[in-house]
Amino acid sequence: MLPRHDQPIAAIATAPGRGAVGIVRVSGKGLAPLVQRLCGRALKPREATYLPLRDAKGQPIDHGLALFFPGPHSYTGEDVLELQAHGGTVVLQLLLARCLEAAAEAEGPGQACLPGLRLAQPGEFTERAFLNDKIDLAQAEAIADLIDASTEAAARSASRSLSGAFSQEIHTLRDALVRLRMLVEATLDFPEEDIDFLQQADASGQLERLQQSLAGVLARAHQGALLREGIKVVIAGQPNAGKSSLLNALAGAELAIVTEIAGTTRDKVQQTIQIEGVPLHVIDTAGLRDSDDTVERIGISRAWDEIAAADAVLFLHDLTRQDQGDYRAGDDAIRATLAQRLPAQVPVIDVWNKTDSASAEMLAAAEGLRLSARTGDGLDALRRRLLEVAGWQSAPEGLYLARARHVEALQAVGQHLDQAAAQLRAAGPHLDLLAEELRLGQNALNAITGEFTSDDLLGVIFSSFCIGK
Repeated sequence: MLPRHDQPIAAIATAPGRGAVGIVRVSGKGLAPLVQRLCGRALKPREATYLPLRDAKGQPIDHGLALFFPGPHSYTGEDVLELQAHGGTVVLQLLLARCLEAAAEAEGPGQACLPGLRLAQPGEFTERAFLNDKIDLAQAEAIADLIDASTEAAARSASRSLSGAFSQEIHTLRDALVRLRMLVEATLDFPEEDIDFLQQADASGQLERLQQSLAGVLARAHQGALLREGIKVVIAGQPNAGKSSLLNALAGAELAIVTEIAGTTRDKVQQTIQIEGVPLHVIDTAGLRDSDDTVERIGISRAWDEIAAADAVLFLHDLTRQDQGDYRAGDDAIRATLAQRLPAQVPVIDVWNKTDSASAEMLAAAEGLRLSARTGDGLDALRRRLLEVAGWQSAPEGLYLARARHVEALQAVGQHLDQAAAQLRAAGPHLDLLAEELRLGQNALNAITGEFTSDDLLGVIFSSFCIGK
């Protein structure tokens, strides 16, 4: 443990602002003297006690509940004290200040009541729960994901990850990989024995089954990452193609101003929607064209910046203007620029708008999705297409939430297993290289649950938490 984790910490554990109840939380070793000083009595473990919460002069700050959780039977694995009062900002700040003040008061000659008590950093309570083996790293991340969940499906999946569903799958993969490593190490340690440990134990079959299991976990992790991250969808096209109307139709609200004046949209308008629980971050951008208007040119430049960072682009065409040569030329120029600026893996979906105003000939000539942003006709087909582009499948029961780093780690495991399989298939396998690939694969799995990780990664993960959690 790092030295700073030996210090007791305190923080307000509820969101800022007014509320019915607010909580101040303290965690550390040996909190009993502080409990006595703050509450005027010892507290029964895990039992709420109603009492006055007093300042240094004995005047009540508030009346509320105090709960004491002796370690290791607490959230952090250390002693934890929670003071629950009315949820006013000033009240909670006074209680927090009193905790810090009481900790510094003399308990005896030259001895503070609770030396070193300090304000907690973001995520430090959960970080201590991880460091004290109350949860693993994937479960710790699931706590933040549950708090940040933007859809019901994401919240339920984060809850499953928090309960250990994802971690259990990782442990199962790791155990199978460890058994395979043992076989290889045994062959390396006893080369003189007239026993082919690998062939006798069906090492190739074990590795193949491990790769199949990994593929299943990786597929579910991809789905879980989609639930958490979603995809960024940018609507692009010429002015008056109906981009703002399409955003409003997808969002079900009048978010963007819609007029017949070309160039109405000068800056991006963004809204997150959900389709089957998958969050889609949809961005309406300025119409793409040559313009002498300084403000519009800035909006067009920002539109191209958003397009360059998109996971998918909806290229919106106006069906009613397809017989105009200058309009078709504008679409062709946009398409050429998209092909030049976008990576090959970013899909561009052609969407033909204004079916309610187009002639039969215009409809017949359109290749791609056809819809009317004004009437809503064709929106369901577009939603299905967006899910298909995202790689979403119908959510299986028991899906867990995952992060991009989990997917990357599982992909790294797959690469190491592929290299290991190549060694096993070779005429004269290099067992030391095979053992190394399996070791690296195990390290990648352990990085998911935090059994093999760096302090830098922990800092990045827990710094994204709110203070008090």
